[in-house]
Amino acid sequence: MQRGLKWLSVIVTIAMLLILLGGALVTKTGSGDGCGDSWPLCNGELIPSDITFELVIELSHRLVSGTSGILVLALCVWAWISLGYIREVRPLAVISFSFLVLQALIGAAAVVWGQSDAVLALHFGISLISFASVLLLTLIIFEVDKKFDAENVVIGSTMKKHIYGTILYTYVVVYTGALVRHKEASLACPSVPFCSNTNNWLPGDLNQWIQMGHRTAASLIFIWILIAFIHAFKYYRNQKNVYYSWLIALILVSLQAISGILVVVTRLHLGLALAHALIVSCLFGVLSYLTLLATRSKKQKQQ
Repeated sequence: MQRGLKWLSVIVTIAMLLILLGGALVTKTGSGDGCGDSWPLCNGELIPSDITFELVIELSHRLVSGTSGILVLALCVWAWISLGYIREVRPLAVISFSFLVLQALIGAAAVVWGQSDAVLALHFGISLISFASVLLLTLIIFEVDKKFDAENVVIGSTMKKHIYGTILYTYVVVYTGALVRHKEASLACPSVPFCSNTNNWLPGDLNQWIQMGHRTAASLIFIWILIAFIHAFKYYRNQKNVYYSWLIALILVSLQAISGILVVVTRLHLGLALAHALIVSCLFGVLSYLTLLATRSKKQKQQ
């Protein structure tokens, strides 16, 4: 039974990543209206007759999301019954499924009634929380036989501040990135690192301010994760879970910055844009695991 639960958790984690990428693909290809204003049907039909590229993208995203919802529910129920004695399992199960349902409802509302760009930007962030919850459930399931031992970690107050601060701030950065996409402001500033190659470096309109605000926020999260990694290098090299998590986070945030620059330079290359969304999802997952470690740490020290 335990082996089956592990396989299901891995499959569901991959499915949640596909939901995130599918949502990004829908936004970046302008396929949100691919099925018209009907939901869950597509243009009012169970089996669409007028097939377009946008329809295929939107309908595929809906099918993946619907299938994943069933799988997430199965995982949550199975984990609840089998591992409910572990304190994090039941809260994570509730968060995983409820946030997946919430993102589906926001997506449906956007199709039927339309939503503001500010609300639509929340869609990706809500899906991200659901993905991170499923990922943590998966790690806990594997942790039962000590493949991921998070019980013997000792994390000090300074490191906890880095962990809690970076995950909250990263979520804000993710929101600003989603807002850039939904406001179609990705190329509002066509040069890097400033908004213009001319002497006028300051943004000139709302979309440029949104774009430069995201760049500034992303730069700060890179600096913060670098500082946290240096702290981990000094004091936590003997605690592999903590040290390697920060190392992976630093690699991911570096790749995130590079992919973001390349998205602008290549004028929204679709593959790079999807990679940008994938990398930040993985980064948030790593920071979520660090948060789990921080909440489990029982002893206190200054570092």
